Amino acid sequence: MGRTAGFYEVVDSTNILAREEAQKGAPSGTLIVADRQTAGRGRRGREWKSPGGTNLYFTLMLKPDFALDKASMLTLVMAHAVAEAVSRSVPVRPGIKWPNDIVMDGKKVCGILTEMELKEGRIASVVIGVGINVHRQAFPTELKDRAASLEQFGTLEISRGALLADIMEVFEADYEAFCREESLAALRTSYESFLVNKDREVCVLDPRGEFRGIARGITDAGELLVELADKSTVSVYAGEVSVRGIYGYV
Repeated sequence: MGRTAGFYEVVDSTNILAREEAQKGAPSGTLIVADRQTAGRGRRGREWKSPGGTNLYFTLMLKPDFALDKASMLTLVMAHAVAEAVSRSVPVRPGIKWPNDIVMDGKKVCGILTEMELKEGRIASVVIGVGINVHRQAFPTELKDRAASLEQFGTLEISRGALLADIMEVFEADYEAFCREESLAALRTSYESFLVNKDREVCVLDPRGEFRGIARGITDAGELLVELADKSTVSVYAGEVSVRGIYGYV
């Protein structure tokens, strides 16, 4: 991971650039890093504010050889790698808000956006974009109650380069385990140890109607296990999950 890498002072989006590199024949594991993005995106096309000199923005491009239905699990693999690496840098243990947001003290410090390109019905490439709030900073009014940076939780300045190296080290080992199993079986216990949803009430926003229950962990496929009032359990794959008592997700 990252043996082929490019660093840019300013890009529109590291995901866009990584997709372009994939189309040009760049090898799997290519890493694109930027100090600032002008068109960063989050889930559902939301803007991801990407100022320079403060945060870590990168995209890892992969060309996996497995079925389409496995690709979405790579988001959870990256979330685990980020959480594990961040836990080495700050004294406060990070958490994962299923499936892929990294939170600390109830506030978001990292978002992950995974996108896939197909060719003749097979995966041509997958790009996993990551944005991590690293240095201390003043957040816009609309975000200050929901966002935080890693340095708020420690006394030392964090090196963005060292943090990125740690993430790539963990991700490489996690990815190898994932490819062997073609599931999250080998990572499931560790992932759940970071899962802030576990044993808490969640509200599942499903197209068929929202429902609530207690999150009990994940399946080997990365689905969230939700225990309902009648003690039956459902596996949640699609839809967004709102976590009560974490931070403003509705």
